Amino acid sequence: MDTAELTALLTPEGLRLLDATDPVETTADVAAAVTRLRKAGHSPDLVSAVVGQARLRQKAEAKFGDFATGMLFTRAGLEQATRLSVAAHHAHRFRAAGMTSVADLGCGIGGDAMGFAALGLRVAAVDADEVTAAIAAYNLAPFGDLVTVRHATAEAAASDLPALGNPDAFWLDPARRTAGHGDTTRTASSEWSPPLDWVFDLASRHPAGVKLGPGMDRDLIPDDVEAQWVSADGSTIELVLWSGALAREGVRRAALVLRGTSAVELTAPDDCPDEPVRPLGAYIHEPDGAVIRARLIGEVARALGAGMLADRVAYLTSDTELTSPFVATFRVRETLPTDIRKLGAALRERGIGRLEIKKRGVDVDPAALRTKLKLRGDGEATLILTRVAGARMAILADRLPAASA
Repeated sequence: MDTAELTALLTPEGLRLLDATDPVETTADVAAAVTRLRKAGHSPDLVSAVVGQARLRQKAEAKFGDFATGMLFTRAGLEQATRLSVAAHHAHRFRAAGMTSVADLGCGIGGDAMGFAALGLRVAAVDADEVTAAIAAYNLAPFGDLVTVRHATAEAAASDLPALGNPDAFWLDPARRTAGHGDTTRTASSEWSPPLDWVFDLASRHPAGVKLGPGMDRDLIPDDVEAQWVSADGSTIELVLWSGALAREGVRRAALVLRGTSAVELTAPDDCPDEPVRPLGAYIHEPDGAVIRARLIGEVARALGAGMLADRVAYLTSDTELTSPFVATFRVRETLPTDIRKLGAALRERGIGRLEIKKRGVDVDPAALRTKLKLRGDGEATLILTRVAGARMAILADRLPAASA
């Protein structure tokens, strides 16, 4: 969305037209909506803005639920926004630490600021992009005087704390992609805005939460912060570094696992050593991505009485039926040949037509492999491909129901 489209949209006529537009889900829906609105005499800028927003609102339901129908977005802003359920966990951390106000520097379209304000925190939201700041102001307007939104860089805003309301703490989300409202690309950490050194300096002087990508180079993480990796519904989505009063005593590594409305967390004072490698047992456990990133696999292994299936490969194995919300557990049926022709023949012989393929430590394209296996039958199973002691291993297994929190 450019400035002209936003200007056309932020009028009574534009907003009424958007609210009256049916959901736009497919390319055919887009074409039909554009044709209908242009025939009705609306300007090209308004038509483009309304149809684009209608489509983005439909996509945004996955992150914002019913709130999406009353929000505005840019494509890049939606992709990078914190989903509302995760923002709520961020907000609870500030409240639990006794904070009453927060400066959200790099607020984007306002996802985290919505979470903060929903818990009654006063929020000073700032974004360096003019269009994004305007959209954030619209999305945060329902919170009234509890939220202010400014168009400014994080550095400029933080240089005048009284103008930010002298916040108790900061929330920082450095821009890690190229500027723009549509397609963007990742940038090197040296090109982030604001720069990482500036972010870490601010966090060393004030309580702060810093949202980063889950694949952040661990060597860049300061020693005096709590590093919390977060996964949601099976996807590892972020790393948050907590400093000052927002960091928990004795916790330097944490894995927060969110599934639907449930949340479980594993914490430790440091990285945990892995358990020793042991032979394949009756069960295989795949740790959640947040557990792997936080290097807490050993903690989970000890709780399950499990060992590593192979060195430096994130599969655990055990002989007990114990499972955990921090892993996906599979009951081992048998090992099969790794040769594709023999493997396909073995699967067809067992009548397996629906196959989940998982892999670690091997270079395999599951989609291409599935085609080559020529599966037939009504049965279903999971095929786990990995490398043990330098050799490939194919394990046929059954996925067990997920453990409750």
